[in-house]
Amino acid sequence: MDRAFIDDLWASSIVPALEQYIQIPNQSPAFDPDWQAHGHMERAVQLVADWVCAQAVPGLQLEVVRLPGRTPLLWMEVPGEADDTVLLYGHLDKQPPMHGWSEGLGPWTPVRRDGKLYGRGGADDGYAAFACVAALQALARRRDAHARCVVLIEACEESGSTDLPAYIETLADRIGTPSLVICLDSGCGNYDQLWITTSLRGLVGGTLSVAVLDEGVHSGAASGVVPSSFRIARQLLSRLEDARSGAILPAALHVDIPAERRAQSETAARVLGGAIADSFPFTRGARPVSDDPAEQLLNRTWRPQLAVIGAGGLPPLTSAGNVLRPQTALKLSVRLPPTLDARGATAVLRDVLTSDPPYGAQVAFEADQGTSGWNAPPLAPWLAESVARASRDAFGRDVCFQGEGGTIPFMAMLGERFPHAQFVITGVLGPRSNAHGPNEFLHLETGARLTACVAQVLADHCRR
Repeated sequence: MDRAFIDDLWASSIVPALEQYIQIPNQSPAFDPDWQAHGHMERAVQLVADWVCAQAVPGLQLEVVRLPGRTPLLWMEVPGEADDTVLLYGHLDKQPPMHGWSEGLGPWTPVRRDGKLYGRGGADDGYAAFACVAALQALARRRDAHARCVVLIEACEESGSTDLPAYIETLADRIGTPSLVICLDSGCGNYDQLWITTSLRGLVGGTLSVAVLDEGVHSGAASGVVPSSFRIARQLLSRLEDARSGAILPAALHVDIPAERRAQSETAARVLGGAIADSFPFTRGARPVSDDPAEQLLNRTWRPQLAVIGAGGLPPLTSAGNVLRPQTALKLSVRLPPTLDARGATAVLRDVLTSDPPYGAQVAFEADQGTSGWNAPPLAPWLAESVARASRDAFGRDVCFQGEGGTIPFMAMLGERFPHAQFVITGVLGPRSNAHGPNEFLHLETGARLTACVAQVLADHCRR
């Protein structure tokens, strides 16, 4: 593939466009309920649309599809020379800014430093639309054939892709039945080779609330008589999670890990070694749950895990009086194994957390999201050869396979809708790129190399 052309396009056109994109605070609707009035999402959509139209890809048709009350969706269609369809996917909505950005960096301030572009949304997942179109440009320049390509760029992924099913239904006839799906919203174990995502975990989120009083009372008078709502919440969480190991206790939230996925995790662990844990900003003296790299990978890809991501009923430290508080609420995020049904998992969580509450406290678990994970089908021989060649040509190293701990709702949806399609799920979210957190960055060279890999796969798909 023409790396010189792709590298130049990234440097001269894509990176400047991404710098403009980063400056737009187009937070996903879950974080900006007034997104329509604020207009930031519209600005981001228009920025991407204007850039795409300026590239003059032969035959490309672009449309901003709008359904009432939903975020817009960018639709691109490029005719092909094969009677087949490839569906390419990305998103352009963003997570909230978060606190803790390093000096000189910020969520809406693009900064180039050491081959990285810092700022919210560049890596997750603003680059995707540009990379898809650049791959098609590279093929057109070389006059390489490709199948008909449909590119969908949604604006609700960070809110659980709640708008996407309606668009998929509306556009079903126009999409057709793709034989290949390419998604650029995933991660990479390092920046040295192509990484293919083999699985994605599911997710159940919700609020556990515990109430013991109708109002707060003096802790000196009540403690020892009235049970602490925080202590009851701790007891309830201990039903779900082993406090020492972090292991999730209910057997119904576990699955048998396929032998192939174990083997791939062991191979990836040999490649990455200590870099898996080193990719996280541990504070001094802290250490990972396990020192075994293979176990680290399996823990974050095929085993359920709990994170307490928020709390209610706790006053700020500066205004915390000696009061036995009436209630405690904890926002829970439970990652699920890829093949576990999210609806069933939600029922298990609610039963575990709310049955037979200690001291007769009022306990509730209100689920606010539930998304099943996804396990990729086996790669067809042509695709296995293609990604191996693409990685060697673009990176000079062998392709590597691993599961991802995150959730891309679109993949489970497409896996059910197109059971015979092949999938290439990949991305640029590597060590320290810190999507969703402070100091998010896009590794620019990896973005360009990944673009070349996408172009190679599209060409190989056409001549398979």
